[in-house]
Amino acid sequence: MSNTQIIHYNSTEKPRSAAPTWWIVLMRELSELWYGGKALFLILIYSVLLGIWSYVLASNSELSLIPPKEMVFEMLKAAIAVSIFICLIIGADSISGERERSTLEGLLLAPVSRRQIVIGKFLAAVSPWPVAFVVTIPYWMILAQGDEVFGQAIVWGGLVGTLLAPAFAGIGVLCSLWSNSNKTSMLVSLGLFILLLLPTQLPATAQTGVIGLFVQQTNPMTAASHFLSKIMISSHSFADMWPWFVSPAILSTITIVMLFFLADSLCLESGKLDKIWTFWSRTTGMSAVLAIFIISFTSSAVVAEEGLSTISGKSPLEISIDTDYRIVNAGTPVFYKTSIKNNSLEKSPPLTVAMNIINLDAAGEVVDPEDWSPQRTQYLSSLSPGASAEHSWRINPILDGDYMVYMVVIPEPESPENTSIAYTSAGIHLTVSAYTKLNPAGVLPLALGGPILLLFGTILLYRLRHRKINYGADS
Repeated sequence: MSNTQIIHYNSTEKPRSAAPTWWIVLMRELSELWYGGKALFLILIYSVLLGIWSYVLASNSELSLIPPKEMVFEMLKAAIAVSIFICLIIGADSISGERERSTLEGLLLAPVSRRQIVIGKFLAAVSPWPVAFVVTIPYWMILAQGDEVFGQAIVWGGLVGTLLAPAFAGIGVLCSLWSNSNKTSMLVSLGLFILLLLPTQLPATAQTGVIGLFVQQTNPMTAASHFLSKIMISSHSFADMWPWFVSPAILSTITIVMLFFLADSLCLESGKLDKIWTFWSRTTGMSAVLAIFIISFTSSAVVAEEGLSTISGKSPLEISIDTDYRIVNAGTPVFYKTSIKNNSLEKSPPLTVAMNIINLDAAGEVVDPEDWSPQRTQYLSSLSPGASAEHSWRINPILDGDYMVYMVVIPEPESPENTSIAYTSAGIHLTVSAYTKLNPAGVLPLALGGPILLLFGTILLYRLRHRKINYGADS
């Protein structure tokens, strides 16, 4: 008599569902990027650049040229720029590269959603950002020398990078989606990257005025840089600087939404960008030159026009400061108050109070008050006869030396044809001692050790991969 097993099937149990398509594509892409070594190799190059950059900054710190806040900020800017560049080129290769390698057809023949295929590739293209962010943290820690800027770099740098990395990865994937060749996808992606990066390299005079500020605030890269500099160096609050945060957020949102809705257009052949590439290449250079000219001309005109506001006037105002001198170390904030009194028998017009900082060393650098103070200008609606008003101010000295801080109060002119006199205060003699210098030898172990450790990990990964391939071939 044979033993027969009777298996009872519970109809209420549901078979385990397969993983979603986007997850399968993501895992495959991550395996090719990281286990295959392409992304790891890019991060290795990135770590070498970080090591060189950190050593150069530490050497300049030893010469009292760059304070910790500036060093961490410069390192953060470099980290974000290189990271989004890596995300961009990986995204640009994600689909057009498979078209060239003839591997896309098999993927498209599978009965799966094409949107999920694109989403999986997009998420894989974003993956270098968190790795690059973690790799950079030890460098920030050493360069910060215990300053609070280290925490700001992690919080605000992580937030800004998390907005920009998906935006540029999405731009790369969109270009790749509409390109038949990697050449087209890469060139268009890099062209867009350079076009957005170009305004950050313009001189300071070209970034002022109405047009200059508009370009700064609407360009995600310049807006992000300005936002981080004011938060980390000038100690502005998020409430003051949030308008500069909008542009990166909008770019990230628009890119992701476009990618989601246009992902269904994925097909074996696509030549949309090939048809417009000739027009793009001809107009990009001319547009960039024209933009520089317009910004420079407009900003110069605005600055010249604004400089005519302090020639003559009548309001007898008095402005005083509660501090005569201060001796501090670089990086130590200085707080003081000003008092404005209306000695006239008439009500004053609206008043503007502005801070100015002068380097008393003729051979020293010119001070930009916006880098030293979170609020260099404050306003009063008016002052009654005999009334006074107080304002609180903060200075964040970032360079050692001998400085004079003074205040200016400017009454609003009565009409466009009139002007007004600027009333100045006594100065605050501010003596700033050098901050603790960073020894380049202390940075050298990290500058060398980081790339060496990543190189060792890359070699180990390649050995494991080749052993697996050879073992699979032998079996």
